[in-house]
Amino acid sequence: MSCPGLLPGEVERPVPPPARSPRRAEIIAAALRVLEGEGPDALTMRRLADELGMQAPSLYKHFSGKAAVEHELIADALLDIGDVTHTAIHEAGPGGGLLGLLVAYRRHSLSHASLYRLATSGRLDRGRLPPGLEDWAGNPWYVVTGDPSLAQALWSFAHGMVILELDDRYPPGSDLDTSWRAGAAAFQQAASTR
Repeated sequence: MSCPGLLPGEVERPVPPPARSPRRAEIIAAALRVLEGEGPDALTMRRLADELGMQAPSLYKHFSGKAAVEHELIADALLDIGDVTHTAIHEAGPGGGLLGLLVAYRRHSLSHASLYRLATSGRLDRGRLPPGLEDWAGNPWYVVTGDPSLAQALWSFAHGMVILELDDRYPPGSDLDTSWRAGAAAFQQAASTR
């Protein structure tokens, strides 16, 4: 997916990795079903083999282990998040690009909770990601702030809000929409003074 015309500071979408073989694509699709349907603890090679109706050792013909499957899921998640957020900054509606970015990121992340957690929690072996993917996926945060440190702070705000919402850690009755708008306004103000 490519947005027409790049915004100031926006980078091109990286070249996608080569297409997966049909069997590898089937395994990744099954892994995503297990992850999203049953949670990250359920994603084991044995469970994945059961989902596919095969023996677990057969999976090792296609992937070196669970970590390799997870890294492909993480790469897919970053592509999806990047597509969603790049689209959002191009569709800047009421409140401008920054609020639109936050709204799109929140909606997408909450609707893919287990994949989101996998992609954004724990250590990341960046060497296993397609070249340029992580930078591109994070680029919209820079586009709306114009500053790398502020972009990182904005993403950290969004990530924290998403995780707290996923974990149901806000007090009952919290108006999270207002909290997101307040955060957007504060970051918009900070970006405008740079």
